Amino acid sequence: MHAIVISEPGDADVLVWSEVPDPVPDLGEVLVDVRATAVNRADVAQRQGTYPPPPGASEYPGLECSGTIAELGPGTEGSGWSVGDEVCALLTGGGYAERVAVPVGQLLPVPRGVSLVEAAALPEVACTVWSNLCMVADLRPGETLLVHGGGSGIGTFAVQFACALGARVIVTAGSEAKLERCRELGAAVAINYREEDFAARVKDATGGAGADVILDIMGGSYLESNVRSLAVGGRLVIIGLMGGRKAELDIGRMLVKRLSVQATTLRSRPAEEKARIVAGVAGQVWPLLAAGSVRPVVDHTLPLHQAAAAHRIMESSAHVGKLVLTV
Repeated sequence: MHAIVISEPGDADVLVWSEVPDPVPDLGEVLVDVRATAVNRADVAQRQGTYPPPPGASEYPGLECSGTIAELGPGTEGSGWSVGDEVCALLTGGGYAERVAVPVGQLLPVPRGVSLVEAAALPEVACTVWSNLCMVADLRPGETLLVHGGGSGIGTFAVQFACALGARVIVTAGSEAKLERCRELGAAVAINYREEDFAARVKDATGGAGADVILDIMGGSYLESNVRSLAVGGRLVIIGLMGGRKAELDIGRMLVKRLSVQATTLRSRPAEEKARIVAGVAGQVWPLLAAGSVRPVVDHTLPLHQAAAAHRIMESSAHVGKLVLTV
């Protein structure tokens, strides 16, 4: 088969379309013929050499895919899946390839009304958003959610999903075009972080109360402002470090307001945990997709061998939603 290989850590030009050995499904895995995959920030970090794949994972980038089951591996008999089924999947790596071996617990059916190519844009964002907003933050109807990076793949999905849950959504983004797209997706308040103090705007927009939940991709640089933005009993969930790893934390403010700060990652979780998340997404998120309440947002679709061009778009932050690569 062919796959995108990282020849050495570096810029997008180190992504090389190469002939490589076919994967062989291990115990509890199926082999999927890939139709499409999607680009995530983690792929960029892996290419740059700052986010290596976990032990035992494929060395090729790609944390999600869609395609057709080509082979059932050992131990997958009776799983309910068959050769020829169209699926999408959460991966630990290996999506930038013509074939990938997937733990059977990380397979999802293609949602009704979603194309096979569009489905490649769903597993990573759906599992990330659902696990953090529902399992970790326990977002409830009527609460206010602040989403940073509202124009990203995670952001565009989180806006729709939270609105479908009955939450009120505030977003930050860096351009008017992205802010307008977030409004179209259901955001009640859209803040340009380049021009405004988002903590002050959040307070204004909530009558001084603050946000009940914050989904944050920035990390260190936003920590102090995030804590200021939270309501009493608020929950901050950090899922990215685009703004750095370290910052000072005002524990006194946390005590007074009874705040919690949690940080999570999805890729390095054990397969059993991922399977539980995938099952939750299938049960609680996929019906929203079938009903049209939540839709994949795809900005660009490019051939897989043009992965370098997709990475350049990702690094420019000029896109809204997901970047999809087709085989």
